[in-house]
Amino acid sequence: MDQAASIIMAAALIFYSIGVWGERISGRLKWWHLIFFVLGLICDTWGTGLMLEMVGGMTFDIHGISGLIAIILMFIHALWALIVLLKKDEKAIQNFHKFSLFVWLVWLIPYFSPMFFQLAI
Repeated sequence: MDQAASIIMAAALIFYSIGVWGERISGRLKWWHLIFFVLGLICDTWGTGLMLEMVGGMTFDIHGISGLIAIILMFIHALWALIVLLKKDEKAIQNFHKFSLFVWLVWLIPYFSPMFFQLAI
């Protein structure tokens, strides 16, 4: 993987993890969590774009498919967080972390799968 793509994907992991775990620890969704979700999404999409250029397009293996699913979920996650915060629904604000953790765990599959596949070779 290109060095720039590696750095950008590492930034995505850091940003998204700060948002998800910050929300989980605080027990409620806050605006700054949304900012970190979006920063993670931007870095992930950017890094994925760089990697797609390097390999010549989408790969239809576990990494490519789970990566596409993860980006879609991250987008839905950020959009839903925005809606919950704008509506000021207290129950949704306090329970949002459940969806956040699910999306984060799904996102880890394409993040770590290249390492696991290299170890298997």
